[in-house]
Amino acid sequence: MELPESDFERLMFFELSRKNAEATYASNPLDAENLTRWGGALLELSQFQGGTEGTKMVEDAISKLEEALQVNPRKHDTLWCLGNAHTSRAFYTPDSDTAKVYFTKATQCFQQALEEDPGNDVYLKSLDMSSKAPELHLELQRQLASQQASVGGPSSNVKASKKKKDSDLKYDILGWVILGIAVFAWVGMAKSHVPPPLPPR
Repeated sequence: MELPESDFERLMFFELSRKNAEATYASNPLDAENLTRWGGALLELSQFQGGTEGTKMVEDAISKLEEALQVNPRKHDTLWCLGNAHTSRAFYTPDSDTAKVYFTKATQCFQQALEEDPGNDVYLKSLDMSSKAPELHLELQRQLASQQASVGGPSSNVKASKKKKDSDLKYDILGWVILGIAVFAWVGMAKSHVPPPLPPR
């Protein structure tokens, strides 16, 4: 299936961001900002993968973000991004009990980010949404279960319609997570590509 142009551009942008972060890491592994960009790019790229590949990318993102926090434990944007990564990981997990563990970690990250940067509306919204995430996860699992149960249904069009609705719900749920990460990664990449100031004459 061919990607729409806007999705293809996003894919290319975050792939370039990932490669740049990987190259920067080779020369400076203790750059928390770079590790955060790398984790954010991996998290974005996970959207274009399915199943185990997507899960692995999210786990790699979590690893990079945790590494950034070892360098700077109070970096609020990294904490926020890690919360998004745990949320994504939870939605990749069909088991509700395991997903709750990831949702709890996400909530803790959002809370810490907000403590480091009080009044940040994005962090506040993320914290609010994280309280609703387990319920959304249960609804998604219910819909997926009913879709599997209706495999023997009368019409393939009905199956395709249900599959599309389930897919749309999944993307709606993950959309709020990814939008924020995209903005964060874009700003970070733009900052890293600012030309140096001209020397005084």
